[in-house]
Amino acid sequence: MNTNPTAVTLIGVPLEEGSGRRGAAMGPTALRIAGIDRMLTDLGHSVVDSGDLHPAPAADLPDHPKAHHLKIVGAFTRDLEARVHDVAAAGGFPLILGGDHALSMGSVSGMARHAAAVGRPLFVLWLDAHADFNSPETSPSGNIHGMPVAFFCGEAEFADILPANRPFVDPRNVYQVGIRSVDPHERDEIHEHGVNVFDMRAIDEQGVAAIISNILATVANANGLLHVSFDVDFLDPDVAPGVGTTVPGGATYREAHLVMEMLSDSGLVSSLDLVELNPFLDDRGKSARVLVELTASLFGRRIFDRPTRAA
Repeated sequence: MNTNPTAVTLIGVPLEEGSGRRGAAMGPTALRIAGIDRMLTDLGHSVVDSGDLHPAPAADLPDHPKAHHLKIVGAFTRDLEARVHDVAAAGGFPLILGGDHALSMGSVSGMARHAAAVGRPLFVLWLDAHADFNSPETSPSGNIHGMPVAFFCGEAEFADILPANRPFVDPRNVYQVGIRSVDPHERDEIHEHGVNVFDMRAIDEQGVAAIISNILATVANANGLLHVSFDVDFLDPDVAPGVGTTVPGGATYREAHLVMEMLSDSGLVSSLDLVELNPFLDDRGKSARVLVELTASLFGRRIFDRPTRAA
């Protein structure tokens, strides 16, 4: 990506049923009001807003006692998987405006299908307070927004949402940064499957720059595609209060910008989720504006150009 012009397609996903509370469905509208399309255009990128997905509930999916609202979450997953795949296959950059984190079941699966088609591994950078590696059997709540990582890694096959032979993401290619809330069974699953977890203590001890630098080097050495999934609760609640799953002790404003700036410098990012924004819980649009500012850093906004070191 870097500062080169990118063909960005905005995909609104007004999904809130995965979270167990109302409000996240307003996230795509809030991000548009905060000017995400105008910001990208001002940075020189071409932008197509494809509007919001509005699928009917998937009648062929069963009700599930431990996976709430499966029919509507499954319908969004199918539609988003197809939309993201088609945008990426056409050379575009899918930018998904959420919506709760269950939407990543569709976005990451779509990118996994594209990556398999072009013969490159898919890596996922999961910026979140939560690991989201539950399955219906391990989830204490039954809310599907706590299950997407297990789903796209092939470890939460709780219904025929997508084809059984679809490409999965290797759990060892998932890098979770900012984690500070993990369920007991989830912790065991993460260790068993080799997910790479950098909790807030790791950030405190190592620094976010070293962690992200090592992740990017791994992706580059593998010639991989990189999907970034950014949950509002990655940030400390003082920075972004507009989320239904606040966990104290999150990333600072500058740490988050540094992550995005390093991602931009790398040129490796091929798709992005912005999830769990709940405008009903926000403070006069503060969190939406922060997300737009962070996205600007990912797409090349700089205060000063960094000087080139002489050879």
